[in-house]
Amino acid sequence: MEWVVSSSTDFSGLWVPLVTPFRRGRVDLAAADGLVRHLRAAGVTGFVVCGSTGEAAALDEAEQLALLETVLAASDGRPVVMGLSGYHLPDTRRWIATLCQRPIAGLLVPPPIYIRPSQAGVLRWFHSLADAARVPLIVYDIPYRCGVTLHRDTLLQLARHPGIRAIKDCASDPAKTLAVLAQGSLQVLAGEDQQIFSALAQGAHGAIAASAHLEARRFVDLVDRLRAGDLPAARTLWHPLVPWIELAFSEPNPCVIKAALAQQGLLHNELREPMTRASPAALSRLRALHAAGATA
Repeated sequence: MEWVVSSSTDFSGLWVPLVTPFRRGRVDLAAADGLVRHLRAAGVTGFVVCGSTGEAAALDEAEQLALLETVLAASDGRPVVMGLSGYHLPDTRRWIATLCQRPIAGLLVPPPIYIRPSQAGVLRWFHSLADAARVPLIVYDIPYRCGVTLHRDTLLQLARHPGIRAIKDCASDPAKTLAVLAQGSLQVLAGEDQQIFSALAQGAHGAIAASAHLEARRFVDLVDRLRAGDLPAARTLWHPLVPWIELAFSEPNPCVIKAALAQQGLLHNELREPMTRASPAALSRLRALHAAGATA
């Protein structure tokens, strides 16, 4: 397709990659609706549906579409990005065509999983998917999930495609991040929650932060202060968040986050196998943080 780039495409700010609520084995759409409304009231920029935090690999296509449509309705105009992954190119292009029939703001796309292609193969993958999409792509750079490292030159080449507009940066490679920021074609979104402060202090445009399910208002204010260059105020907001972020990712995501949301009555503490609930030790730490007022 011939791309017409919109200057209004903007993925800056704080995005929440939503957990998927379950109840008795089924996707709990009512809880998803309530969670979106709760986070929307805290001022988050937008939502990501069916990312890794959303246990997307455990959802079939009908469940993913129902969840997406629920979030779109509850978001009340806030932008919604849909996650997808795979390694079968024709099937992935077909799924993109289906998703792009909905009013989504973009697609969060990792490299093809498991097969570990060359950098040339990665370029063809993203270019083909971007050509197929009617919305911008956010490149999901997450080597520890995909088994594929995106080289700096590969990212800079991807940035030249008008349909690729941002990167969710989970690569933990500061030199690569700085190179992408210096080129200026891609918006950089911190994808590792513990790196939000350092990434935005160096010029990143925002974050996709699972831990922002809790203390969402503080995370919103943090991103705003960092983007404004107000580091003293940002540090005051950041330091109390660090213990929660460390706990949230001390066990496979999203089990601790779901336990915390269940404590607040926002959903049932349920995951799909092979994911399991948070351990008693994590629950004990969570109760201690809650008692201290750190997970309100």
